[in-house]
Formats: sequence, C-alpha cells, structure tokens
Amino acid sequence: MKILIVDDEQPARDRLRRLLGEDGECEVIGEAGDGRAALEACESLNPDVVLMDIRMPGMDGVEAARHLARLDTPPAVIFTTAYSEYAMDAFEARAVGYLVKPVRRERLLDAVRHARRPTLAQLRALNSDGTDTAPARTHICAKVKDSLRLIPVDDVLCFQADQKYVVVRTRDSEILIDESLRELEDEFAASFVRIHRNALVAVAYLAALEKNSEGQWFACLRGSDRALGVSRRHLRTVRQCIADGITNKNESR
Repeated sequence: MKILIVDDEQPARDRLRRLLGEDGECEVIGEAGDGRAALEACESLNPDVVLMDIRMPGMDGVEAARHLARLDTPPAVIFTTAYSEYAMDAFEARAVGYLVKPVRRERLLDAVRHARRPTLAQLRALNSDGTDTAPARTHICAKVKDSLRLIPVDDVLCFQADQKYVVVRTRDSEILIDESLRELEDEFAASFVRIHRNALVAVAYLAALEKNSEGQWFACLRGSDRALGVSRRHLRTVRQCIADGITNKNESR
C-alpha cells in the first residue's frame, strides 16, 4: 500500500514514517509539508492513502482533500489532528477517517487498512474546527485533462454560469468548473456579490456601474475590459458594494 505523509512539522512526519516502516504492507512513497504540495505529490506519485494533517499554513488538510476528491481515482484520506474528543464527533458522524496525535501504531495501521475515500459532501461538512460550517476555500480547483489546476480565489474576477458548468474568469484566463453558482455564492458570500442570476462578481474588483442607451445596467471590473449585465433585482446591492468600496478606500488614506 503506497502512502503519502502530509504534515507541516518534520518530527510528525518522521514519527509516522517510522511507525509505518514497521509494517511490511505499507510503503511511504513521499512527504509534503502543506496542502498544495500534497496535491502536486498526489498527481506525480499516485498514492493509495494520504495521511493528512488538518492545520497547516496556506492550504489546510480539509481543503486539500476536497480538491483531491475531484480526481478520477482519488486516494483514501486519513486526517491527523490534535483536536479534542468533542470536535471528533463531527468526523465520526460522517465516517471520515482520522487519527488523534500523538498517533499510536495500532490505531495507525488499523486506520490505513480501513481507509476510504471521503466524498465531497463529507469534506464540505468539515472545517478546521470540526463544526458543520465549512470555511471558504483559498483556491478553486479545476480538472484539466488528467490533472488539477488551482486558481487563487483572490485572482477570480467573477463566476458566470454557462449551461451546467460555471466559468471562472481571472484577468488572463477562463476555465470551466463543475460547480453550481448557488454553492459558490453561499461559500464566498463575504467576498462575492450576485449581480445577475447567472453571475457573481468579486467585490474587490467592482469598479463602477454604467447604463447604456437602452436603460440596461452593467458592472465594470478592475483589470478587465468586460462589462457584465446587472439585473434590476440586484442593482441596489451592487451599487451599495461599490459605494462601500469607495468609502473604505477613502478611510484608509
């Protein structure tokens, strides 16, 4: 069984490697120190099981596992954590594998042998506090051929519905993802605003509103020549977001 160890602390990785080395059925094929490095390692090494720390700088373990779940053949994931027993209830209720630090050999080997691939629904329901409200991702994950492409959420200008897919637009790229606009709106409510039934725009990139000769309103975005249609239903909210942005800029000067 091929295993990838992911933890931002070298002593923790060393301990897991040592414990797994005592079992002839387990082969540690690599290590990673954060979630993004874990994704890269999984694409190149194709492990059967990933032992994933939850709290790591940058991309945490739950977000990395959510991205891995989009692969055609994702690895099984076992989270390692120092959480309290109360927080563990959330993991147990959703049948997601976990190990409490310091990890014991018997528990580790048992978890590896019974490891299962968590579903996206299970991973969305978990956050770094073990509660039911998942934090917003730092990256959007798109599947391109046989690999995963990560797009920083901070770089996204807007999300636009395109039939059954959503187009993620940045200043220099457009890519399709298989997610719903409603789910994206719920997840990124703090940083994106609905301007039309088919579009969400990053508040940070909202520059101005323009009205054409036919009375139609459009949102102008910083860093883009594209103007997106704004429905009358959402016009007041968009106008307020722009006004708030101008006020915040003036106050910061």
